[in-house]
Amino acid sequence: MKKIMVIMAAAAVLFLIVGATVKATEFLLWVAPLLLIGAVLLFFLSRSSGRRIP
Repeated sequence: MKKIMVIMAAAAVLFLIVGATVKATEFLLWVAPLLLIGAVLLFFLSRSSGRRIP
C-alpha cells in the first residue's frame, strides 16, 4: 500500500509539472506572434523614416 501511495504522489507531481509547462507554452504561443508582429512593424517604420536608429 505504501508503494502505491509513493507512485501516486510521484505521478501527481509529474502531472503538475507537465500541466504547468503546457500552460506556459500555450501562453508563449500567443505572445510570440504578437511580439513578432510588433518587431516587424517597428522595423518597417524605422526603415521608412529618414532617420537611422543606431
